[in-house]
Amino acid sequence: QVQLVGSGGGTVQAGASLRLSCTAPGRPFSNYVMGWFRPAPGTVREDVACITWSGNSTYYLESVKGRFTISRDVVKNTALLQMNRLKPEDTAVYYCALDLDLVLTSGTTPQDFAAWGQGTQVTVSS
Repeated sequence: QVQLVGSGGGTVQAGASLRLSCTAPGRPFSNYVMGWFRPAPGTVREDVACITWSGNSTYYLESVKGRFTISRDVVKNTALLQMNRLKPEDTAVYYCALDLDLVLTSGTTPQDFAAWGQGTQVTVSS
């Protein structure tokens, strides 16, 4: 079973930056989709950003486009979420997730991911 170790997060003022990291310890995978999710009204979690192993496909929640950037290090099984120009509405617990068999599409949902990290708190004050 894949385990995920997350780090980063914290409390910052609006306009500041934070970086989240998520790593699956062990041998490098040859395929995956990794991403971050956060709770949202009306749903359990919303997809904030996702990236494929190749890096050729990414997904961003509309409200974070232009502010957040997801990247990955395939050797380290690590994904990074650089969050710039943070807003108070970005405040949430962010969960990283990974699936080894998933094909990233516009219809990808949290239920498609098999492995989840423990969650990390991001708090943005106004």
